[in-house]
Amino acid sequence: MSEVPEPLPTPPDDTTPPPPAPLLAEPEPGPTPVAAPLPAPEVILRTHGLTRSFHNVKAVDGVELELRRGEVYGFLGRNGAGKTTTLRMLMGILRPDKGELELMGQRVRHVRAAQKQQLGYVSQEQVFYPWMTALELGRFVSGFYPHWDDAQFQRLLRVLDVPKDRKSAQLSGGTRMKLGLALALAHRPPLLILDEPTAGLDPVARREFLDILREQVRREGQTALFSSHLVGEVEEVAHRIGILHEGRLRYQGSLDTLRQSVRRVVLETPPEALPSGFSLVRRERLPDGRLALVLFGAPEHQAASPFGPETVEALSLENIFLAYARRSDES
Repeated sequence: MSEVPEPLPTPPDDTTPPPPAPLLAEPEPGPTPVAAPLPAPEVILRTHGLTRSFHNVKAVDGVELELRRGEVYGFLGRNGAGKTTTLRMLMGILRPDKGELELMGQRVRHVRAAQKQQLGYVSQEQVFYPWMTALELGRFVSGFYPHWDDAQFQRLLRVLDVPKDRKSAQLSGGTRMKLGLALALAHRPPLLILDEPTAGLDPVARREFLDILREQVRREGQTALFSSHLVGEVEEVAHRIGILHEGRLRYQGSLDTLRQSVRRVVLETPPEALPSGFSLVRRERLPDGRLALVLFGAPEHQAASPFGPETVEALSLENIFLAYARRSDES
């Protein structure tokens, strides 16, 4: 009896789907990509413990400024706070009793003539040779600056609407201030120092001056230290501010941080101690006998404040400045 052969395997049907491929193992999660940190802003000017006294009275007491490239730094303080004395030390007009300056990365005790060529200065009062016209003053001043740009000077005179051929003695106070700005900017200094430049200007001239300052910083990447006791104009143009009171720097940082960090708290009785993370800006005694404390605390501390929300009040920038610029009530 013959064997029955085993049947041959049936050839696969073309329409039959192939067997599933083996699953690939899940890849091991790699490290989360971390963005490279942004480079720190370049510091154009830094002061270390800048101090100056007159007749045993400290006009400037250990000031630590930091100005960064491409910003307008608003230097706020009431008249007599020490702003002009500070700026004159930065310009090398006055020598500090103590402290040092770091200008364009070079640390010095006193600003030298060569370094002044990198600075543009506009003082509160513009003193020009009265018989010179704007063009003659430009030719005279250009001899002190190897990088003087006469085309830039001519452009600024046009933009600022300063008559070229009129003697400086015949110019109004506002026009003289704008001429001073044109002279200060024409050699394209990395750092512009402005000491109360809008004092005495009418509203139109003040607006023109601030617009030019803002545009100049944007176009040229310059840094401006803008001194003023007027909060509104500093708020318009400044990226960061410093508040000077009685020769001491009470605050330095951004306007937004300042607004978020200062609150007024009204209490029936004074606390035994301030909560952790808070410092006192000003103490006020209200007519009804309650105590008002203006406190500085970082936004995260303000969010966790132990004071009841009904006792806490946000302040305008002007009222914050007034709190920093006035002494606490003695009572």
